[in-house]
Amino acid sequence: MNNIIEQMLDKYTIKNINDEINALKEIIQEIVLSGLSRGGFFDEAAFYGGTALRIFYKLDRFSEDLDFALITPNKDFDLSKYFNSIEKELNAYGLNLVISSKQKSSDSNISSAFLKGNTLEHILKFFPENENFKYNQILKDIKIKFEVDINPPLGATYELQYKLLPSPHQIRLYDKESLLAGKIHAILCRNWQMRTKGRDLYDYVFFLSNNVKVNLELLKNKLIESNYIDNNADFNIDVLKELLIKKFNEIDYDDAKNDIIPFIKDVTSINIWSKEFFISITDKLS
Repeated sequence: MNNIIEQMLDKYTIKNINDEINALKEIIQEIVLSGLSRGGFFDEAAFYGGTALRIFYKLDRFSEDLDFALITPNKDFDLSKYFNSIEKELNAYGLNLVISSKQKSSDSNISSAFLKGNTLEHILKFFPENENFKYNQILKDIKIKFEVDINPPLGATYELQYKLLPSPHQIRLYDKESLLAGKIHAILCRNWQMRTKGRDLYDYVFFLSNNVKVNLELLKNKLIESNYIDNNADFNIDVLKELLIKKFNEIDYDDAKNDIIPFIKDVTSINIWSKEFFISITDKLS
């Protein structure tokens, strides 16, 4: 196995096959990010979502997808021009990939208030160059969804972060306040009847535990875009708390716990989850 991949694996505590899969997936995510950085992708886009929170802000759960948003909306954006940079980076560490692509339909009947028509979606599948590669079988089951919002709402704020592995590189990403706005948007707008996303709730607790303030401008614009609130609606922190309290009264917390369990080490941390718990901590939101 490539020495850099071994070095990156050393930072993980591996107790079972699920730990191995999550660790290898996260390392591949970081290699992909490094390739995008080398290719200049972050000159026009920013990293956001649960994986950004995990890699750069020490969220203690694994995350599956890579989510990005353009800094300036561009409906003609062509992500394929960066595929070569991703491929070259992966090849340098003994990995190949296959990319399958599709563009989400704006009239999707799956949580249409949350999914966007202006999102480029790609599935990355990986396999080693060497048949004797130690993680050959695991790699066959690893797929990473890669999405870019090419027409994002205004109001996001950013910061630059640096990583030393797999090689030194720079990444532009949403700051914590903007990431929290995206997470609250997901809690309010995701179709919970299809799947109760416990990962959203887990991240919400993480933000509040770290006293992160929400980017209200970005959140308002995202909620308007999703037709969750009217363009002229009054929107402030008190209104937001009321919306969240209403949502927390509707959630199936057993389903939410089942969703998050494969991604966390300490499952006892979610025993307290209930509508009373989430309504109570929402008072801390600012």
